[in-house]
Amino acid sequence: MSNSRTPSQSQIAWQVGEIPIPLGRFPKLMGIVNTTPDSFSDGGQFCEVDAAVAHALELEAAGADFLDIGGESTRPGAEPVSATDELRRVIPVVSRLAGEVSVPISIDTTKAEVARQALAAGATIVNDISGLTFDPQMPAVCAASNCGVIVMHIQGTPQTMQNDPHYENVITEICDHFTARLEELAAAGIANERIVLDPGIGFGKTAEHNLQILSHIGRFRELGCPVLIGHSRKRFLGKVLGKPLDERVHGTAGVAIALAQQGVDIIRVHDVAAVGDCLTAWQAVMERVEG
Repeated sequence: MSNSRTPSQSQIAWQVGEIPIPLGRFPKLMGIVNTTPDSFSDGGQFCEVDAAVAHALELEAAGADFLDIGGESTRPGAEPVSATDELRRVIPVVSRLAGEVSVPISIDTTKAEVARQALAAGATIVNDISGLTFDPQMPAVCAASNCGVIVMHIQGTPQTMQNDPHYENVITEICDHFTARLEELAAAGIANERIVLDPGIGFGKTAEHNLQILSHIGRFRELGCPVLIGHSRKRFLGKVLGKPLDERVHGTAGVAIALAQQGVDIIRVHDVAAVGDCLTAWQAVMERVEG
């Protein structure tokens, strides 16, 4: 396929603070740490600080290149939580991990105050499902901190996004959205070099929209920024596989291989060890295929 690549091609860097992180040679893995009671996949398992920290350390040991800490569920229909509750859930975890891990810490939030306090506690990346649009102060917080930024596409809000997702052309519309957003964020003081783009699997998309996105990674990479995909265990896999949530690990890994073949830069997953093993095996074969 025209947008495929081998593990030695299409390198790009992501500026996170003062550190340029090389991407593109081999997909990096972002491990998911949910401190929420109601996340779609692992809600309630890591609500306590000690449990969340232990899980994060396990993900790092399993090969996670980044740790993404979230304190508010964004599953379809999830109710918003207050900044106070979100801060109570995530800041102790970020603070503990900042002194214990060697990989960058990401805060998964749409709230500027949560981002500000998490960055002060040791996070160096802000992962915002709204693309820095839900809170008008978020661009200023990110610009001031020099953090890395993950800009996701969403149609609607978590409360409404799956009511009736509609696009004339999902790839073109997301690309157009990102192009405009990159210009707006540059004007706000956030350079493209600091941004990773996430097309938002499951955030205002049908299963068919998701599959179209997953098969057009090259189109998003043409925008000049690294691309992150978060498809782990999601509902569309249930439709593809006909299997419940707790039986989607293999499907998640299969999609990860397809993403790697297309040049994706970062894959956000729950099952770091399983996906990492699959990608390592893929790399071993592809290096020999290409000689």
